[in-house]
Amino acid sequence: THYPDTETVPITNIIPAPWKSMVIETDHAINRLNYEVAVLEILREKLRCKQIWIEGAYRYRNPDDALPQDWETCREACYLQLGLPLNASDFIKKLKNELHRNLLNLNDTMPYNNKVKILDKNGGHIKITPLTAQADPVYLDELQREINRRWSTIDLIDILKEAELRVGFTKQFHSVSNREILDVDLLQKRLLLCLYALGSNTGLKRVSAANDDASHSDLSYVKRRFINEDNVKAAIVDVVNEIIAIRDPTLWGEATTGCACDSTQVSSWDQNLMSEWHPRYKDRGVMIYWHVDTKSMVVHSQIKTCLSSEVGSMITGVLKHDTKMNMNKTYTDTHGQSTVGFAFSHGLNFDLLPRIKGINRQKLYYPTAANKNDYPNLDSVLKSTINWRLIEENYDEYVKHLAALKTGTVDADVLIKKFGKENYNNPVYKAFIEIGNAVKTIFLCRYLSSEDLRIEINESLNVVERLNGIMHFIFYGKLGEISSNKTKEQALAVSTLH
Repeated sequence: THYPDTETVPITNIIPAPWKSMVIETDHAINRLNYEVAVLEILREKLRCKQIWIEGAYRYRNPDDALPQDWETCREACYLQLGLPLNASDFIKKLKNELHRNLLNLNDTMPYNNKVKILDKNGGHIKITPLTAQADPVYLDELQREINRRWSTIDLIDILKEAELRVGFTKQFHSVSNREILDVDLLQKRLLLCLYALGSNTGLKRVSAANDDASHSDLSYVKRRFINEDNVKAAIVDVVNEIIAIRDPTLWGEATTGCACDSTQVSSWDQNLMSEWHPRYKDRGVMIYWHVDTKSMVVHSQIKTCLSSEVGSMITGVLKHDTKMNMNKTYTDTHGQSTVGFAFSHGLNFDLLPRIKGINRQKLYYPTAANKNDYPNLDSVLKSTINWRLIEENYDEYVKHLAALKTGTVDADVLIKKFGKENYNNPVYKAFIEIGNAVKTIFLCRYLSSEDLRIEINESLNVVERLNGIMHFIFYGKLGEISSNKTKEQALAVSTLH
């Protein structure tokens, strides 16, 4: 139970100060259990931010192996694909001019901005007047009454069937075996029953009990042979593309290019690697992360752990939704944004538009020391200048990391963890912070100077919040809890729910 003394095992620069009183006992003996737990905790943190790695692993491999290995030969092609200039000076010049222009605009409009005030207390305090409630659409009540009159009750499975008859998404479900012997119509029905059973969480056994011509073994066979996460994702893309194609601009407005992003927690059994305790929801389970456009269409969904990065999930949805939607804006809450996230969004050419909870404490960065006097109305919230030299020195590495995301050689949440506070001394991380500070300041200038933008962000996030409420209505089986301990089954449940 003990190591003999501090000379037998390493302590310095390994055991954190909060642990030392539990590890080193009064007689200088080392409590073996506490020592090993402390070491495992340190290993966990360093593994997540890639200060150490595991040979032969994929997710936790050497971070250099996740970057493009043929960078010298594909460098110009990657720059062209990302739409970024080859010279760091051109990139900096454009970003610096945009930063200066937005700060000037905010400074000049502040005296006439009745909804935003910058107070000198507490070292600079931003105060925004809350938005007033928007008026309900004129004919909304009449529309609801007419829908209730025509279709007072519609079964969820009938909606699923109608989508299949219009789109034919079951053509994406191919057998894993060499041949298919089931009748096409019979297979189509059983596929829909399986998707309904999984997506509503009622289960194959309960759905088969309500259908005389499909036993539990029949549905289990179809699920095992035809249904997997890749097939379901392909079917989702078909449905989303069809919705985009049939939308009438006179009814729905012009095609949207923005998605609201948010997650919701789903309870699950806790004996698998995905389930974690969520400190905010006070429950164990997994998270579903949604990308929903402003017209309430779910474009992308993914399953994530409770403590994984929402910024990484937001970026993943932008890069991997695979639909025809031109997604160039994302609306997020406070958890879906970060300084590093702003740097990634700028390089990947989409707008990150968050609703930040602590907006009153935000600070602005200015281009150079010589520019500070150009913004007298913002003086109390100006923090410091951007370190352009650091950006210039690490510009190529910045683009290399963006290319790794764009080409899919590294997962977004893995890369976000690499650029965490534990890895602050990494010069590339510092360059991301500097770019992020500039881009975030540009966003804050737009956000504070435009009430229309604030309304747009709130409206979009209200859509995804409504979706979270609807989700629990649809995913009603087993009290809305995922009962499988298999990670693949959990991911399949989420994709069929989508």
